[in-house]
Amino acid sequence: MADVLPYKPKQGEIPTEPGVYRFRDAQGRVLYVGKAKNLRQRLSNYFAPLRTLHERTRRMVTTAASVEWTVVPTDVDSLQLEYMWIKEFDPPFNVRYKDDKSYPFMAITLGDEAPRVMVTRNRKIPGARYFGPYPKVWAVHDTIDLMIKVFPIRTCSDASYKRAMSTGRPCFPGQIGKCGGPCSMTVTIEEHRAIVDDFVAFMAGGDERFTKELTKRMLAASAAMDYEAAAKYRDQLASIEAVLGKSALVLPADEDADLFGIAEDELAATVQHFTIRGGRVRGVRATTIEKEIDISGADLVDQVLQRAYGEGVDIPRRVLVPSLPDDAAELEVWLQERRGRRVEIAVAQRGQRAELMRTATLNAQQALIRHKTRRTSDYVARTQALTDLQEALDLDTAPLRIECFDISHLGGTNVVASMVVFEDGLPRKDQYRSFNIAETTDDTDSMYQVLMRRLAYLDRPEPEDQADSAVVTDPLATDAEVVTTRKRPRFSYPPQLLLVDGGKPQVEAAARALRDSGHTEIGLCGIAKRLEEVWLPGEDFPVILPRTSEALYLLQRLRDEAHRFAITHQRKRRRRDISTVLEEIPGLGAARIKTLLKHFGSVAALKAAAPDAIQEVPGIGPTLAQSIHTRLRSG
Repeated sequence: MADVLPYKPKQGEIPTEPGVYRFRDAQGRVLYVGKAKNLRQRLSNYFAPLRTLHERTRRMVTTAASVEWTVVPTDVDSLQLEYMWIKEFDPPFNVRYKDDKSYPFMAITLGDEAPRVMVTRNRKIPGARYFGPYPKVWAVHDTIDLMIKVFPIRTCSDASYKRAMSTGRPCFPGQIGKCGGPCSMTVTIEEHRAIVDDFVAFMAGGDERFTKELTKRMLAASAAMDYEAAAKYRDQLASIEAVLGKSALVLPADEDADLFGIAEDELAATVQHFTIRGGRVRGVRATTIEKEIDISGADLVDQVLQRAYGEGVDIPRRVLVPSLPDDAAELEVWLQERRGRRVEIAVAQRGQRAELMRTATLNAQQALIRHKTRRTSDYVARTQALTDLQEALDLDTAPLRIECFDISHLGGTNVVASMVVFEDGLPRKDQYRSFNIAETTDDTDSMYQVLMRRLAYLDRPEPEDQADSAVVTDPLATDAEVVTTRKRPRFSYPPQLLLVDGGKPQVEAAARALRDSGHTEIGLCGIAKRLEEVWLPGEDFPVILPRTSEALYLLQRLRDEAHRFAITHQRKRRRRDISTVLEEIPGLGAARIKTLLKHFGSVAALKAAAPDAIQEVPGIGPTLAQSIHTRLRSG
């Protein structure tokens, strides 16, 4: 493959002004759309030597046959044009958005003569005002049921409303008190519109003036001994408090904001979108992004905001993000043009905002795990993954049993290894194993040692008491013998594929272990984390699996699980080691050791603590504190 692309523009041909560029393939299809403050500087990154490019970026530029650009007057114009072209051409190498589900919204049809409140997943109703999204349909219905007790607006369908207005007979919801629209003949069109405006005002900000007004009316009715009216106001207050209780107050009561928590890996990202109105979380939405080229951090935030607000729907006055994109100022202008008022993009750095950002990020991390797990747990996807692996790695059979190995250490000490097992594409946690490595020179030597120990079990003769069958006398039987079959230990089952966490050096060490143990019939590969490359023994170049490959998702899941299991084992060992050291100090028992570790939170913090700090722990005196400090320092 040539190191220079044939369609690379000539020197000085690319302008230095802001603009938008498009990569096209030989058939003219737009593959990728991007924007730049300086077109020459940005595009030069794509035309660097191919060996220096990220693998997915290299795949994009080698798939393309031409590049073109459009110069625009300002950075804001480039942002607008980029969004328009992405919507128009849907380029395959731009980030792909995929909602976890179609979320339900509460909609008020303000464009109707008598607006109604409804549950819908359609965001394109003319003139409608939306609230949400809500995680569950029943949550929207519960909120509506509570709200119409306070703001009795129309809930019936358009057909029922027209029939009721033409016949003079209320709709069925109106007959049972579930619809307070004009069709029930209790209010006029104008009065109903005023109630709708109050409904929208309350949902938009949880306006507490309604609570104060209802409390005032209830007290007045009670003082006038109009207990029926007072009870009505009391029930309405209870409904309002129930609605407010469903959405926790997380920010100041006048805060309207959208907050985005993001979790990502090399191939995908998830975005957790919290809609905050009146200081309360009014809606939650999770979106999965599949990344075709290398994009992360601030660039990803840029794409997320364009996606969220491209249609100009319900833009708040403040947008909270984990990191500011490079063109944050231009994005603010772009959003302001859509909203009609000022919009601020800020990083949630401290206080309640930072705490809410941590919550959103945690939810995004869990959603990313669910996204990857869902793909590997689906039967069709698992079958496809195993078939793709067999073809990509040139295996004789599908790898129904895969064992993955990972090495973990702490600065070269406490070296441990993990083995996780997947059968038929699913984890078998009862067969996970962990290894302690006493002496080693580096990760490749550790990998060799661990695999030699594991492979030795395949040749170990089966003990007599582990025979496939044995005769056991049933003590409750008089003259009968019961024949039972004992299963072969699962650790002695050979895998069809060994997977190691690492690149070419780790794979070669594993291949040496297979040769030395005489088990070259077992398949072998390694997955390198930086570019998600799959390495085979004896090969100079890696296998690049497609980004959407089910096989790649399965290998990633195995690698991540092995890493998690190794880290967990190492942490347990470190805690056990420090407990053993502390137990040797006179005056320290199990209770005091537990209190010490709980107080400092980590072994490293305890080791770094001065005697005065250790003495602050209940039950630890000056002499004992000094002994602990001296013992840990000497260790």
